[in-house]
Amino acid sequence: MTYYWQEVVMSDVIVVGAGVVGAACAYYAARAGLDVTVIDRGPVAGGTTGSGEGNVLVSDKEPGPELDLAVLSNRLWRSLAELGGFEFEPKGGLVVAETEDVQRQLTELAGKQGVEHTLVPAPRLRDHEPHLAEGLAGGVFYPQDAQVQPMLAAAALLRHGAERFGHGTLRLRLGATVTGVLRSGDRVTGVRTTQGDVLGDAVVNAAGTWGGEVAALAGVHLPVLPRRGFILVTEPLREPLIRHKVYTAAYVTNVASDSAGLETSAVVEGTPAGTVLIGASRERVGFDRTTSVPVLARLAEQAVALFPALKEVRAIRSYCGFRPYCPDHLPVIGADPRAPGLYHACGHEGAGIGLAPATGHLLAQLLAGEQTDLDLRPFRPDRFPAPSLSSEEAS
Repeated sequence: MTYYWQEVVMSDVIVVGAGVVGAACAYYAARAGLDVTVIDRGPVAGGTTGSGEGNVLVSDKEPGPELDLAVLSNRLWRSLAELGGFEFEPKGGLVVAETEDVQRQLTELAGKQGVEHTLVPAPRLRDHEPHLAEGLAGGVFYPQDAQVQPMLAAAALLRHGAERFGHGTLRLRLGATVTGVLRSGDRVTGVRTTQGDVLGDAVVNAAGTWGGEVAALAGVHLPVLPRRGFILVTEPLREPLIRHKVYTAAYVTNVASDSAGLETSAVVEGTPAGTVLIGASRERVGFDRTTSVPVLARLAEQAVALFPALKEVRAIRSYCGFRPYCPDHLPVIGADPRAPGLYHACGHEGAGIGLAPATGHLLAQLLAGEQTDLDLRPFRPDRFPAPSLSSEEAS
């Protein structure tokens, strides 16, 4: 039998989830002078964050609220990188087109986005990436695209947040499962965990793929679903092969897709360790972690088609993770009017690492009673219709 030390902890803000989004929420709340407790049933970055590539992208966003969030977050990542403690590579991203028609679509999208970019005609592609395949129709280069090492970034944000900012402090409680939500009347006043109760003025649901389950504990509906993705990792290369994040235009389409079936697109980039990361796949199969050899084979084939030199490179491992998918492809950020005292910061799908700083910054502004830098209405938690009851449930 396992015995847990039980105590009641008091905080201004309770953050459920120690992934990069939760870490960013905790960091900015502490910097705003709030007393913060972060709770996670596992280790820091033990969920989706630990299975991500570390994308910090503006290139794959349609014009609108998510792109605005991405631009703000991109700027904040660059400021956070100055604090140190994690890898940040402002390498830029190259989106390539396989046909003239797709190149026209990429050009049109880039013009609408209003972010810094350079159109790259086919003859100039190898100026950016010397090892690219022949026959591509062109591309668009986005200098703002970057990459972070997500696990180190989450740990660094929590470590920096634990330093005092005025009166704000940050505590970390790992290995504690949230089993219930505490209330005083209609208001959420804390959480019950396997290590005791934690009371606070605000509870932030930053539980990623499990955000819907945490919301349900408070009696509210969030349709956050897992969307599985695999990544292949190559052996370390002696000389860098790939300079930027490089992906085909199909990646943009797949990100915006509502399909539950398998979708893959070539996404290839190097790391400071010399390995090459190869993605990306998307499919909704619940929390099934079974390794799919056909999916990995397809990813390898697409990567070799983009960079033929990879044909001679060995893949040494693969891993999978679960993106927290929302039906409208927008994250859930802000106060929940259905449960006063409950806030959400989840549902970012594959963009959570890139959007984490803006999410944390905006939520901290909200918690501190300040005007937020962006309008949070597009991300409001109550925008989804309640699930309809079956005839048996209704009776």
